[in-house]
Amino acid sequence: MKRQRTITQMREKGKTPENQLSDEEILSLQEKDFRLLMLKMMQDIGNKLEAKMDNLQETLTKEIQDIKLKQEEMQNTITEIKNSLEAANSRIQEAEERISEVEDRLVEITDAEQKREKRLKTNEESLRELWDNVKRTNIRIIGVPEGEEREKGTEKIFQEIIAENFPNMGKEPLTQIQEAQRVPYKINPRRNTPRHIIIKLTKIKDKEKILKAAREKKQVTYKGTPIRLLADFSAETLQSRRKWHDILHSDDREKTSNQDYSTQQGSHSDLKEKSKPSQISKS
Repeated sequence: MKRQRTITQMREKGKTPENQLSDEEILSLQEKDFRLLMLKMMQDIGNKLEAKMDNLQETLTKEIQDIKLKQEEMQNTITEIKNSLEAANSRIQEAEERISEVEDRLVEITDAEQKREKRLKTNEESLRELWDNVKRTNIRIIGVPEGEEREKGTEKIFQEIIAENFPNMGKEPLTQIQEAQRVPYKINPRRNTPRHIIIKLTKIKDKEKILKAAREKKQVTYKGTPIRLLADFSAETLQSRRKWHDILHSDDREKTSNQDYSTQQGSHSDLKEKSKPSQISKS
């Protein structure tokens, strides 16, 4: 009776008997009381487990929600990255297309420029040929002092040059001089040299005869002063001829230097051969 009162008092105070009773007291309980005690203990354990399960369920639910939120954020990030990559790929493709168009345009411009340069070169060559054809009967006289033509005229100067340098040719009838004048400008403004005289003949054979005679004589003079008689060509033709002249002369200089080197090598070899017998006799 005393133990039952104790259990009842514990229940009234909200205290569990398993926390207050000792092992001996529990063993001395009657079967009914023991069963009640066991039921109470099982209820307490069930309540604790239920509370823990509720807490665990709440924690798991929160964690699952957090994971879902993170998954959604990650998915949104992945979607944004994918969209950014697609936009970048689209811009790259557009840039490549524009570059391809620019390259094609550059090829077209280059082809057009090459064709234009080719046409210009052809036109320049045609113009040069036409100008040379106009000048094909001309003779250019270099070195006659300025002012000589004021007293006697340019044609008279040319006749005196022919009589002074080619007396036999002067006896032969020459073709009529079509035009004779000094050029209006100097070839090289920096040099204090007289302007050239241009003689235009009516027949090219007379021009060739005079130039051939000048080449054979090598030294042409006017009143004892050395002058030059040349064919009159366009500036482009003269420049082209100078280039070829420089190329040919550079080749000649290279050949001459190679020949000199070969000669020097041969001389050294001869000296070595000559020195061998004297060395043998000494030994």
